[in-house]
Amino acid sequence: MAKLKLIPYLEALFAVVVWGASFIATKIAVGQISPIAVVWLRFAMGIPILFVAVAMRKQFAFPKGREWLYFTLLGFLGISFHQWLQSNGLKTAQATTTAWIVATSPAFIAVLGWLVLKEKLNLIQSAGIGLAMIGVLVVVSKGDFASISIGNFGTAGDFLILISSVNWAVFSILSRHGLKTHPSTRLTFWVMTIGWLITSAAFFAGKNYTEIALLDSRGWWALIFLGLFTTGLAYIAWFDALAQLPSAQTGAFLFIEPLASMVVASIVLKEQVTLASIFGGAIILFGIWLVNRN
Repeated sequence: MAKLKLIPYLEALFAVVVWGASFIATKIAVGQISPIAVVWLRFAMGIPILFVAVAMRKQFAFPKGREWLYFTLLGFLGISFHQWLQSNGLKTAQATTTAWIVATSPAFIAVLGWLVLKEKLNLIQSAGIGLAMIGVLVVVSKGDFASISIGNFGTAGDFLILISSVNWAVFSILSRHGLKTHPSTRLTFWVMTIGWLITSAAFFAGKNYTEIALLDSRGWWALIFLGLFTTGLAYIAWFDALAQLPSAQTGAFLFIEPLASMVVASIVLKEQVTLASIFGGAIILFGIWLVNRN
């Protein structure tokens, strides 16, 4: 019985560690082929796994009427555009920096919830959002505060990643409507599938399929990890954990994601773990905790 109670915690931990490592795998893959090709191959591998999970849970159903337009919007924002931003961003941004910036998404979700959904945002939460943004400046500038004062800091990729965090907040707010009528696994399956089909148009029009031959064994392992683990198994594990644990407990595991990314990046990519990244990351996590605490 104790082992059964431990399983959802292990599933949540598995998901966030895999997602943290995904930035490293993406950086390896985009070093060999274009971001469009990486996104297309990744979801081509992961979607069948998610389909099996939806079918086994007897949750498969086609969208109805205007839901097709709604899922298309979510697919474009959450998959096609979001993955394009992150994949292109990782061509110049460090994997560790990317993970810390992405960790600010809950702050942007809180701001949009306040602006669009008229959700309450108290003084402590506002302070948390401010701290998270200060943390981003520290991480992106690598502690060079003089560069912040003249606006000459960060790479083009860092700014694309920051845009992706805002985009993910928009996607998350829009997704709330669909989650009222669809199980999360079904919603995710259709969002991924339609987003992948949109990406397919660019993939085939640009003849990016010719790049597949450029992948070496390291590139293929990175893509297999992104497809099977990041896009497929991690989502299934995360949804299982969400179904069995309180959302607050499950959400707390997300704080581990950038830490996992930092460790894996230092081992695989030899990215230097600097005092600025640790200090800035700690500020980001504390700020996000203030935003989400009860």
